Amino acid sequence: MQYRTVPKNGDSLSALGFGAMRLPTRRGHVDEERATRLIRTAIDQGVNYLDTAFSYHGGESEKILGRILKDGYREKVKLATKLPPWNVHTREDMDKVLSIQLKRLQTENIDYYLLHSLNAASWKKFTDLGVFEFLESARDAGLITNIGFSFHGDRKTFREIIDAYDWTFCQIQYNFLDEENQAGKEGLLYAASKNVAVMVMEPLRGGSLAGKIPKEARNHYERSGRPWSAAAWGLSYVWNHPEVTVVLSGMNDEAHLAENIAICEMATPGFLSGKDIGVINDVRDSFLQKMKIGCTGCSYCMPCPFGVNIPMCFYYYNQYHMLEEKIMTRGFYSLQLMGGMGSPAHASLCRECGRCVSNCPQNIDIPKELKNVSKTMDGWQTKLVFMVAKRMFGTNVKDE
Repeated sequence: MQYRTVPKNGDSLSALGFGAMRLPTRRGHVDEERATRLIRTAIDQGVNYLDTAFSYHGGESEKILGRILKDGYREKVKLATKLPPWNVHTREDMDKVLSIQLKRLQTENIDYYLLHSLNAASWKKFTDLGVFEFLESARDAGLITNIGFSFHGDRKTFREIIDAYDWTFCQIQYNFLDEENQAGKEGLLYAASKNVAVMVMEPLRGGSLAGKIPKEARNHYERSGRPWSAAAWGLSYVWNHPEVTVVLSGMNDEAHLAENIAICEMATPGFLSGKDIGVINDVRDSFLQKMKIGCTGCSYCMPCPFGVNIPMCFYYYNQYHMLEEKIMTRGFYSLQLMGGMGSPAHASLCRECGRCVSNCPQNIDIPKELKNVSKTMDGWQTKLVFMVAKRMFGTNVKDE
């Protein structure tokens, strides 16, 4: 395992961190047995930084981690979780949330504590409510150790936040498609210049930079001569930056865990050649030419009061435009979102209430984009594919 040092406290953290936002699920619930096996295997192989949050998996993520980290595993890791602005309305709420988190996680101390999903509005809300007094009081009481924040705003706000406090660390979205989005590369370099450790989330943009990628992008990778997967390319790009301390990956599959550990061991700072960077630049261009909606699948827009599964709608819409298997994409869209495998959750259910818009870290005009998704994906073509798919899968489609 590769380790990198946090400048302000000297902690040696695994360059690969385990993100607990997308734990393996079964029948709509976290598969705790499999999650336990995955996370403990990761720790046994050297991963020592685990990241969760108050709201992940509807509040279950923290509880499950608390159980997973029994039997001596808690002592082997640095544990990170977050204070959510949407659950905090008074100074007292901060203490209440932290108390709940400590109980859920079955620990007396949280090693790395973040203000969650800061942007200009949530930053102002926290500061108006006296968040620094809370953080320092909790630290003095030994309830938390290191203070940081995660970020989903603009670069101007990011600089303002970095300069406002003596942060130990921050967490930003960064990958080869997001060099100019949110904090971006400018923010990465600025934080590092202040000796603030940078934890990177969405290194593969919710998986859209790995797996089934555009044919043009795949061709660029194949011509490179490197026998790497798309995931290896994407993760290597982030680890190539010496300013990055930890890369968080939501590893919900044993094969993903094994591959990510192998990539981490080789992808040290400056590992990529100039030719490699050129390949990634070409791949970036291929994605940007085809991707319609910059959704990472973070699910902060959920739940929708009308039942729309917004991230999945955007995922299949992007897949439809980026990939060549359009009939297959319609089939999966219909089965998963038009009632084939549960309650209907397709785009045309949107009633444009706008509740989702303010929660979107990517500032997507969600109702407008859902109209586009509905126009493309909810028509007679998809309904026809749905009928065929139901016939192919028989009467047990909902149990698949």
